[in-house]
Amino acid sequence: MNHLFDLIAGRIVDPDKIFIETERGETISYGQMLSASARYANALVAAGVAPGDRVAVQMEKSPAVLFIYLACIRAGAVFLPLNTAYTPHEVGYFLSDARPKVFVCDPAAAEAHAPAARKAGALALTHGAGMDGELFERAKACADGFANVAREKGDLAALLYTSGTTGRSKGAMLTHGNLASNALTLVDDWRFTPEDVLIHALPVYHTHGLFVATHCALLSFARMIFLPKFSAEKILEALPRATVLMGVPTFYTRLLEQPGLTREACAAMRLFVSGSAPLLAETHRAFRERTGHAILERYGMTETNMSTSNPYDGDRIAGTVGLPLPDVELRVVDPDTGEDLEAGDIGMIEVRGPNVFRGYWQMPDKTAAEFRADGFFITGDLGRIDANGYVQIVGRGKDLIISGGLNVYPKEVEGEIDALPGVVESAVIGVPDADFGEAVVAVVVREKRATLGEDEIRAALADRLAKFKQPKRVHFVDALPRNAMGKVQKNILRDSYA
Repeated sequence: MNHLFDLIAGRIVDPDKIFIETERGETISYGQMLSASARYANALVAAGVAPGDRVAVQMEKSPAVLFIYLACIRAGAVFLPLNTAYTPHEVGYFLSDARPKVFVCDPAAAEAHAPAARKAGALALTHGAGMDGELFERAKACADGFANVAREKGDLAALLYTSGTTGRSKGAMLTHGNLASNALTLVDDWRFTPEDVLIHALPVYHTHGLFVATHCALLSFARMIFLPKFSAEKILEALPRATVLMGVPTFYTRLLEQPGLTREACAAMRLFVSGSAPLLAETHRAFRERTGHAILERYGMTETNMSTSNPYDGDRIAGTVGLPLPDVELRVVDPDTGEDLEAGDIGMIEVRGPNVFRGYWQMPDKTAAEFRADGFFITGDLGRIDANGYVQIVGRGKDLIISGGLNVYPKEVEGEIDALPGVVESAVIGVPDADFGEAVVAVVVREKRATLGEDEIRAALADRLAKFKQPKRVHFVDALPRNAMGKVQKNILRDSYA
């Protein structure tokens, strides 16, 4: 049995049913997906890929990326997706660390990546989003049937590298069991059925787009409207014939800027999901007022897949990420002692369950350091569990500011600033300070015609926050720096304002 792929294939009751609809209106059936993934699996095996080998892929989003991912699963290989924004220098690090058997890249980038691929001992094959390139031609010439390689729950299915904002990027080893258990839980928890139509506008080199969105569709035998990238206009066009949208907070703020976002436009929709970065409570409220839908916010990370979710039925509380998912254990502990904290106390979030990864690639010491003796994974996220059981994320442990020996949680300060008239959003960071160790600094995005200045913001916070939490400086920018998944890159802000 091939654990993950056999689960997917077992849900296909009609191979003629549409799996993917592209932006241009082209359709790909489930049967065509099976044939295409078999051809790519045959092509990879012919290229020397054996069970356990890594296959690195840096391609623009297209259905072919999914076919190659599924081909890797079928061949028993380990899929390594790479952000399309990575430079040849960055890609070189991942190739040298993961040592893939095959590296697939866009034809236009082949020459730039060739030295790193050679150095890592990887066979470089090209594949374009327009269904062209060496791997495409090889696959086209292969048979459309494939004998799936047997895989168990504990066998690796994917290797995803974390952002590495605090040092060397780490490869998170995700197993067939990790991915399958989480997908089945989400399909059940979020009520997916074969009648669903999911708008997929996320990248496919990240957990959110590759696993959460795609697996929910595959394991519920649903249909996807597969957009190459986020476009508020394209999503509005798709809403009347869709039922689910998964996005990052930026999706929802951009959609709110569209006058066409109305209750009528969302009449066919049953679920809007947000993740990968905190959703402002203001965005949650504004979206509900405009559409009648409460966005379902959830919490996860590369190493754990999804761990919590606001309920499908029940209160979706703005500013929270809901309750632990079935089979997932979550606790908040004192970061120093590891002792459980009382409800409402802020501490380190730790998670245990079948969703949690196997460890970091070739980093046994780092893996050991990130797991407690009882199997709980130390997420690095600070949060609290309220009396009602809902989880709130306060910030990353590395974002904690210690000013004058006192802890300052950036999200608390950001919440106060974001609530001020004329403020779109803010990011609060700590910068080195001779007197306090770290000084609190706010970086603020104003509304287009807003004129409020630094003194006004500091005055407004004077009665709202303890003095040690108040920003020593306030800087204004047109936009906060974000990564591909919408997370604010505070490491860039810290470097800019140090």
